[in-house]
Amino acid sequence: MTAVAAASPLIGQVAPSTAGPALDGLSGLREVPYIDQPKLLQILRFNRRHKDFVFRAARDYGDVFHMKGTVKGGPVITSHPDHVKSIFSAKPALVPTITTESPLAPVVGPNAVLTTNGARHMSQRKLLLPPFHGKSVANYQQVIVDATKRQLDQWQPGETVNMSLAMQALTLEVILAGVFGVGHQPTRKEKIMRQAVIWLLEASTTPIAQLSELMQVGRTEAWGGMKWALQAFDKTIYDVIKERRATLDAEGFESKDDVLSLLLAATDEDGNPLSDHELRDQLVSLLLAGHETTANTIAWAFERLTRTPRAYDELRDAARSGDDEQSSTMGEWVMNEAMRSRPVIPIVGRRPNVDWQLGDYGVPAGTAITCSILLVHHREDLYPRAAEFIPSRWEGNKPGTYTWIPFGGGTRRCLGAALALAELRHVIPEIARRFDLEADRPQAEVPLHRNVTMIPARGGLVRVKARLA
Repeated sequence: MTAVAAASPLIGQVAPSTAGPALDGLSGLREVPYIDQPKLLQILRFNRRHKDFVFRAARDYGDVFHMKGTVKGGPVITSHPDHVKSIFSAKPALVPTITTESPLAPVVGPNAVLTTNGARHMSQRKLLLPPFHGKSVANYQQVIVDATKRQLDQWQPGETVNMSLAMQALTLEVILAGVFGVGHQPTRKEKIMRQAVIWLLEASTTPIAQLSELMQVGRTEAWGGMKWALQAFDKTIYDVIKERRATLDAEGFESKDDVLSLLLAATDEDGNPLSDHELRDQLVSLLLAGHETTANTIAWAFERLTRTPRAYDELRDAARSGDDEQSSTMGEWVMNEAMRSRPVIPIVGRRPNVDWQLGDYGVPAGTAITCSILLVHHREDLYPRAAEFIPSRWEGNKPGTYTWIPFGGGTRRCLGAALALAELRHVIPEIARRFDLEADRPQAEVPLHRNVTMIPARGGLVRVKARLA
């Protein structure tokens, strides 16, 4: 065991806390304390400086606090693993998602697996899960290898690389193969759709776009500038759907394993095919959620690594050792630590339809309860020296179901987790094997809150010092 790992064991002692449905009502339980700040100030700080906002609230109020936000009634935010377990392990009917109320809802639409609840969500999940697990993910491995090589072959010594944009290009290629079946030689319509995705993501980082997101909260359909942008984007999706349907009608569905072909072949309980609008919502949710989060995880990994010389040296040496097992192990530690310290999705929420108990506190039915992934991952009783980037803390330890939750949990755990992990396991060690990188400046990049994601504000800028291959 390394000295760093010995000084910072992963497993800490968390005081147990009662959590779950309050079967005897809220009698005797305390009301969750509200953050003592004006509502507008809370909304702005939560959306612009999410990390600072929740850290300060946790210092002031502890594991559980109530904010005044854009979500109806304001969400209760908790960071205790037992509370997380109570939400993630509850029957789905008791804890519907609040994604339907987030700025993401108008973008992905009401028919997406991300925004549906109950039996409909479960049937969608059952349909979509196979292409993102087991043999299907293994089939994408060569796509990952080839896409990584094409991206990294472009980097030259002395160049400054925006890791978020570079990795988005890479992961977009992978998700387009998995979701749309787009190969290395895309059709004209597929090229237009790909460019539309890039444009939409770049536009979403502007201050105007971030203001527009706040204006969409609580809506199921976009309006204003976002509506116009999505109409242009959607046209490219519908064009590809039409083109693929014609191709499959002519060639048949045999041996087609991409998600679009799967959805085109699917029918509802009455035997009717999915409408183009339903297809669009599913495809957009998988497309956007399935590549940007992975890309920014890699960007965060190298933002942290280039400012943590010891960790970077350990990864580099392992990646260049010629020992595949050593390289894989170190890559796994870095991957786990990057998602712990900078989870791209920093918070997830449900709205229980029964009274809920969180330790000494009672939460009335119908109140949104959110689990702060960021705060759980920075608990000192779970992760000593939590503010530091220490990949070796994972030596001899595996991520806990309710203490390491970058993919959420329960029946709503990220569908694409296996594909994302496959990409991370290859890309992170491969970058370290081929390049010596350094931060473009000593100061750490602050997190930027965009829609439901937390990304490096400057894109995870790194400078290429040397190229080995």
